[in-house]
Amino acid sequence: MPPLLLIIPLFLSLLCPSSAIRSFPDKMIADGVGDESNMVSSNNFMEAPVYENGHECPVSAKNDAVSSASARETCDDRFIVHVAMTLDGEYLRGSIAAVHSVLKHTSCPGNIYFHFIASDSGSPTANELTRIVQSTFPSLAFKVYPFDEKLVKKLISSSIRKALDNPLNYARSYLSDIIDECVHRVIYLDSDVVVVDDIRKLWSVSLTGSRVIGAPEYCHANLTKYFSDEFWSDPELSKVFDGKRPCYFNTGVMVMDLRKWREGRYGAKIEQWMEVQKERKIYELGSLPPFLLVFGGDVEPIHHRWNQHGLGGHNVLSSCRSLHPGPVSLLHWSGKGKPWRRLDEGNPCPVDRLWAPYDLYRPFSQHLEQR
Repeated sequence: MPPLLLIIPLFLSLLCPSSAIRSFPDKMIADGVGDESNMVSSNNFMEAPVYENGHECPVSAKNDAVSSASARETCDDRFIVHVAMTLDGEYLRGSIAAVHSVLKHTSCPGNIYFHFIASDSGSPTANELTRIVQSTFPSLAFKVYPFDEKLVKKLISSSIRKALDNPLNYARSYLSDIIDECVHRVIYLDSDVVVVDDIRKLWSVSLTGSRVIGAPEYCHANLTKYFSDEFWSDPELSKVFDGKRPCYFNTGVMVMDLRKWREGRYGAKIEQWMEVQKERKIYELGSLPPFLLVFGGDVEPIHHRWNQHGLGGHNVLSSCRSLHPGPVSLLHWSGKGKPWRRLDEGNPCPVDRLWAPYDLYRPFSQHLEQR
C-alpha cells in the first residue's frame, strides 16, 4: 500500500470542494435504476454542483459566456482549455465522473471546452448523449461529434481483451479529422480517469520542436513485451525504432497538437501499422501499439503525476493495485477492473474509493437517504 502521507492529502483534495462549488442540487434527473443500458435510457444522473470561475480567471475576449459558445467560436481563444473524450453507454458513468473531477479541481471551470466523440451507429445516439450531458452539467461548454466507426472497423484486429476492440478506442487517432479544424490543440482523456489537480497545469505543457504529443513516459518498462517475436525478428519492421530511445507511454492521457498531426498525416501512419497487424499479428494490445510505433522515442515527457495508470489491474484479471509512490494529479483505472463496477458489486479495491466522490450516478432512494 502507498505511504499514509501520500494518501491523506489525496483524500483531502477529493473531499474538500473548491471555491467554485455553490451547492449540490436537490433534484435528480430521473429515478431509474439498473444496468448500464438502463443507466442511459433513464438518464439516472444527479445534476452536478454549480462550478464558476474565480475572479482570477481570464475572460474570453470574444465571448465571456463560454458555455453558450460553439466550438468554432472558442478556437483561437488562448484562455480556453480543450478536452477530448469518448462517450458510449458502457463507459458513460466513468465519463461523467471524469468531467465532474475536471470541473471540481480547476480554478477556471468556465474556461474548459469538452469535445465528446460518440459512435454514429451505436446506442445511445449522439443526440441522446448530448441531452444527458446537458442535463447533468447545465453550464458545460461542449459538443458531441459523431464518429464513423466504418473508418476503423475493417482495420481492427482481435486483442487480448474484447473491450480493447471497441472502435471508439481508436477515435483518438482521428481527432484531427473529427474535431473542428480550427481547434489546434487538445488534451485527450480516457473515460476511466479522475483528475485531482487543475487541468490548466497539464494544458500549459509545451510540445517542443516537432513533437506532436506529450504524455508521461515509462522508460524502465520493457518495450519488447508490447510486440511479438515476429516483429522483433523482422529488421524491416523493427527498424522503426532505429536511432530512437522509445519508451512506453499510456495513450489514455495525452496533450496533442492537432495542427502538427494534420500536417504530418499521423492518422494515416497509424492506419498503416494497423494494416500490418492484420497481416502479421505483431501486437496484442489494441489501439496502444500503433501509437508506440509512430511516436515512440519522440514524445514530450510529462510528469508521471498526470497518469497514475494501471489501477484497474491486469488486462485479463481485475486485480487490485495500489498507487505508485509520489504526487498524484490524475488517477487512471486502465486495465480490466473499473471502479464503478467493483463498487456496485460490493467488492471494491481500496483505490476505487478515491473515484467514488465524483460518481453522479445514484438510485433515487439512495439520494433521498443522503439528504
